[in-house]
Amino acid sequence: MKVAPNEEGLAQSGAAGALQELYDAYKPLVFSLAYRMLGSVMDAEDVVQETFLYINQQLQAGTDIRTPKAYLCKIATNKCIDKLRASSAKRETYVGPWLPEPLLTEASTPDGALSHKESLGTAYLLLLQQLSWVERAVFVLREVLQYEYDEIADIVGKSPANTRQIFHRAKKAISGQDAGGEAGEGTGRQASPPSSTTAQVVEQFVQALVSGNVQRLLSMMKQDAVLYSDGGGKVQAAVRPILGAERIIAFITGVLAKVPEGYRFSLEMVNGQLGITGYIHEEPYHVTTFHLKGEQIEAVYLVANPNKLRHLAGRGQT
Repeated sequence: MKVAPNEEGLAQSGAAGALQELYDAYKPLVFSLAYRMLGSVMDAEDVVQETFLYINQQLQAGTDIRTPKAYLCKIATNKCIDKLRASSAKRETYVGPWLPEPLLTEASTPDGALSHKESLGTAYLLLLQQLSWVERAVFVLREVLQYEYDEIADIVGKSPANTRQIFHRAKKAISGQDAGGEAGEGTGRQASPPSSTTAQVVEQFVQALVSGNVQRLLSMMKQDAVLYSDGGGKVQAAVRPILGAERIIAFITGVLAKVPEGYRFSLEMVNGQLGITGYIHEEPYHVTTFHLKGEQIEAVYLVANPNKLRHLAGRGQT
């Protein structure tokens, strides 16, 4: 008998086939939830694997999973919280600004089947990091994945009324954050201009950078813009945010002047927006994304921590 991943329950026979269908149907959903919860591509992929391994054990044991979608999200949420607890001490001692791992978002990306690409933006992900673990889960499930409150309540182990309160508290907290804050202490805004606007600005920014047109670069940035550089103590990077358009341009041009031999860059879709990926001998060197206010750059996010770029290894090869 064919086992389909529906909301009426899974048959207790054909566990292998049931697992494959669940994996095919819900892997993008689990990855989407985990990445937004953790801000890490590699940890999100681990959560996907661990979640489906657990589901496989349940199916092999004959467990009747009546609501697979909600059940998967519950398992994934718990595994995310376990990872967040385990990494909390490392986050507190992290060297310099902490930024999410960049996610290249082509059509084949695990998140490609889902909407709300704006919630993949670096600024948005940093806002989520300001919420408690439960608030983050509730907010993502409701705001991004469009779950009903009673479904979320079952996933996070709260009452529907409490879940509703948690969501509104989280939304209020995010709405009150400002893009100019310290990375890891309230960075970014939820609202973003259309991706087409960002793409146009980024392309013009790169053209001005390549041609050395400093005045053009300055005109494209807000005077109080901020650059966050995440080297994680592994490579040389600014350990504090760089404030002001002139200082940001000086920093970027200084970085490019010191790149090793074999450097090249590519414009790629990163976290739902056009960004810049730099390669050294076809291995990832840094990834830069932008947050705009209107048609000007308000924040620049540069990830150079090699541990956060490992999942991109080999992508520069043609």
